[in-house]
Formats: sequence, structure tokens, C-alpha cells
Amino acid sequence: MGIVGSVLLLATEAAEAESPGGFGLNFNILETNIINLAILIGVLFYFGRKVISNTLSERRSNIETAIREAEERAKEAAAQLSDAQQKLTQAQAEAQQIRKAAEENARSVREAILARAAEEVERMKETAARDLDTERERAFAELRQRVVAMALQKAESELRSGIGDDAQQRLIDSSIALLGGNT
Repeated sequence: MGIVGSVLLLATEAAEAESPGGFGLNFNILETNIINLAILIGVLFYFGRKVISNTLSERRSNIETAIREAEERAKEAAAQLSDAQQKLTQAQAEAQQIRKAAEENARSVREAILARAAEEVERMKETAARDLDTERERAFAELRQRVVAMALQKAESELRSGIGDDAQQRLIDSSIALLGGNT
């Protein structure tokens, strides 16, 4: 018979001792509770000590393992954060370099375009000036030809009508003046 059986036997004997006629209930709370609690604590202490000790030690080791794993994950996260921050810093530096290079490239392209435009404008001015000079010379040559032709026509008509020496001299002088000579 085990401890539980012994406890029941003691409780039964105690009840029989108080009531001689058989089984009875002991209503004295202090006597019954103290005995019951002592027995219960003794049983729990005897049987539960190993179970509770094993459960607590297992729980402690689980907690320690969880703490170690959390610390390792925290270290890994800190290392990853450091790497990410370093990569971000590098990326920002590279972006700054790319931006500076793009600005420099844009500046040089703009200057090249402005230089080409200035050269083109200058070339167009020179071409326009040459064309103007050519047109002016052509216009003067055409005008001279017309003046000469008109002078010749007038001279011929004067010759046919019989002009005098002083009229011929005036005609020659005016023709020469028209052609740009001096009299």
C-alpha cells in the first residue's frame, strides 16, 4: 500500500476514533486541514521534487538557449546593419560622383554646343558678307554694262544726228564720269 492508502487509513482511523459507531466526518477544520496539507506537501515534495527540478532545469536551459540564439541573431543583425549602412554610404558616394560627372559632362557639352553655334554664326556671317560683296559687285558690273550700253546708244544716236565736237566731248566726259573716272 502506498502513501495515499496510508493517508486514507489514517483519516479513516481518526474519524472512527471520534465517532464510535462507524465512519464519520471530522468537522474540525484545523485538525483535518493541517494533517491533509502536511500529507499533501510531503507527497508533492517526495514525488514532485524530481519532476519540478527536471522541468525547471529544462526550462532554464531552454531560456538560456533562446537568449544565446537571440544574442547571436542580434549580433548578426548588427553586422548586417553595419554592412547595409556601409553599402548605403558607398552608394551615396557613387551617386554623388555620378552626379558630378553628369554635371561636368553637361557643362562640357553645353560649352561645345555654344562654341559650335558661335562658329556657325561666324561662318554664316562670313558667307553672308561674301555673298553680299559678290552681289554688290555683280550689281555694279550690271549697272556699268547698262550705263555703257546706254552711253553707246546715245552716242550712236548723236552720231547719226550729227553731233558737234563739243557735244562729243561732253558725251565722252559724262560717260567717263558715269563709269567712275575723273574729268
